[in-house]
Amino acid sequence: TSPGCRMWTLAWLGITSLCLGEVWAVPAREERRKVEKIKADLALYENLDLDNYDLTLDNYGDILDLSNYEELYDYGDLAPKIEVGTLAPRPKDPAALPDLGTTAETLKLQPPTTTSPVRPAPIPAQAASAPPGPPSCLLCLCIGTSVYCDDADLEHIPLLPPETTYLYARFNRIGAVRAGDFMGLKKLKRIDLSSNFISWADADAFRLLPSLQELILPENRLTALPELPRSIVRLDARLNRIPSTGLRPEAFRDLKQLQFLHLSDNQLDYIPAPLPESLRSLHLQNNNIQTMHEDTFCDSHDHSQIRRALEDIRLDGNPINLGLFPNAYFCLPRLPTGRFS
Repeated sequence: TSPGCRMWTLAWLGITSLCLGEVWAVPAREERRKVEKIKADLALYENLDLDNYDLTLDNYGDILDLSNYEELYDYGDLAPKIEVGTLAPRPKDPAALPDLGTTAETLKLQPPTTTSPVRPAPIPAQAASAPPGPPSCLLCLCIGTSVYCDDADLEHIPLLPPETTYLYARFNRIGAVRAGDFMGLKKLKRIDLSSNFISWADADAFRLLPSLQELILPENRLTALPELPRSIVRLDARLNRIPSTGLRPEAFRDLKQLQFLHLSDNQLDYIPAPLPESLRSLHLQNNNIQTMHEDTFCDSHDHSQIRRALEDIRLDGNPINLGLFPNAYFCLPRLPTGRFS
């Protein structure tokens, strides 16, 4: 062959090798990129601090402050919503489904009777086949040591986990509180039963709770107050039907930790004295109080007495004329709210 032909052949072979090299190089570069990306992702996760990410149901109530959940909400505008996409798939075996009818029956407590002592209703044998966990957590929302039973159509206090600290059972149809409803709940600090139909509470329903600090009972039908534990700090029984005869004599004298006593919108005829020195807020507006004693708030024999804590007294909406008792307020940091003429 001529030199020109050999040169043309060599040039053609060079171009072909370059093209083939480029074709083979593309997958190699893609593989290198994937390997580099995997290494980068691993390096990113190695730098994440996962040791402190320890949010569980047990500590959820501690991390999120649930203790101030006390506002009264209007649930009338909140229609129930169901997101079909979030429903769990139905088990193939029907026997795997819980027997909801049987479970509901086991949760109902027997109403109180007058012919026998009040005791908690026994749990039927069928309860052994119910799903694990306390019965209240089948009806309510249990988060940590808090139990939320708001607007759950309850007629009785549900059986509560022994570690319960806060109970919210507002906007239900609970008609009575029995002695055994809170038996053994030594850690229970707050009970909120606002807006129920409670007309009766056993005398020992709350007295034996050693840690109870807040008892919230507004908007019920109570005609008498049960005995309270000495640990109580706040009692709210507004908007009931409690007359003065519905309070035990000197009911609040020994409650040395009581700071907030709210009994407005009831049927009281007089101020429930003596009041503990710890008291900070006394709300008695909109009752039927017509008179008071000079020793109701202050010791008339000790004119050096000063009650610095008791600075919020509401007596407005009562037929009493506070101006008729000028010597009754000398120890107070401020005058009660009410009519002085």
